[in-house]
Amino acid sequence: MDLTPLDVRYQEFPRAFRGYKVKEVRAYLARLAEAMEALLEENQRLRDALKEKEEALARLKEAEGELKRAVVAAERIGRELKAQAEREAELILKEAKAAKDEVLKEAAEELKRLRMEAEQVRTERNLFIDQFRGLLEGYLESLRRLEEKSPGGRGGKGPTP
Repeated sequence: MDLTPLDVRYQEFPRAFRGYKVKEVRAYLARLAEAMEALLEENQRLRDALKEKEEALARLKEAEGELKRAVVAAERIGRELKAQAEREAELILKEAKAAKDEVLKEAAEELKRLRMEAEQVRTERNLFIDQFRGLLEGYLESLRRLEEKSPGGRGGKGPTP
């Protein structure tokens, strides 16, 4: 059976000879009723505060869940960005290697062409020297014959001082 402050305040007791002093009992019951009222009010205030705290806790748990989801999403996005960056870096490296290989191939071809040109120039120079030497030797031989045939020639000897 639940007692309320009103139950305590207005509780009636049967009267008996040489019983309690009614005024003192009434005063005590009044104080007891006031204490009960204060306790009930405090109890209600504590229940209201508890309800507010539970609601705040529920909001915080919901925010925590959203935060956890955001962290998981951020981690996933970070992993995806890292993987994409690695793929892009790999592609850039492949392109750079291909460009390097192309430059090296072109340089090797240019070197080969220049070597061939240098060899051709050497061959042409040697040919020119051989032809010029032949021409000069031919002129020299013609000059010797001409000197041998000419009257009062020097007999094939060089000038005298």
